[in-house]
Amino acid sequence: MSSACHAHPADRPPPVEQQPEAGHDLDAIYRTHRISLFHFLRRKAGSEEAPDLVQEVFARAAGSTQRHQLINPGGFLRRIAQNLLIDRARRQTSARATFFPLREDSDGATPAAQEWNLEAADLLRLYEAAVDAMPPKTRRVFLMHRVDELSYREIHELLGISIATVEYHMMKALGQISKVVDGGR
Repeated sequence: MSSACHAHPADRPPPVEQQPEAGHDLDAIYRTHRISLFHFLRRKAGSEEAPDLVQEVFARAAGSTQRHQLINPGGFLRRIAQNLLIDRARRQTSARATFFPLREDSDGATPAAQEWNLEAADLLRLYEAAVDAMPPKTRRVFLMHRVDELSYREIHELLGISIATVEYHMMKALGQISKVVDGGR
């Protein structure tokens, strides 16, 4: 407690029957200090908020049990005003920051789906270009195995070529795809 704003314990307020009416004291304090308080708050908070803040200062002063013991009412009101400004700044700061809990199972950093779609489209274009550029027999063996899902033995039986030849065409096709796809990235 600051001695500038409050009376010392030895300076007790007069008994209730001798105290002036609380409203009367506050009215006198209001008339004396409201203009200087308004100017102070206008400098700190702006002219639009100052009148509301002045009212809030006096509302808090009216609710204070210390208002009957004041030696320096202007200092007491200014302290209330400073506390209001501090509270206001804290509210504005906390209102700007919104925190959401991190759900590690689903909130991890991932590339945007649009980026993935573009990469997939590029890979598909390169893959199709590589398949189209293959010699006809190599392309046919490759498509029979990868698209029709035929085994090497089934391809050997259908085309009448050896399994070693099927393996040769598959290795040739995969090498060409790898070369085109890796070169295009």
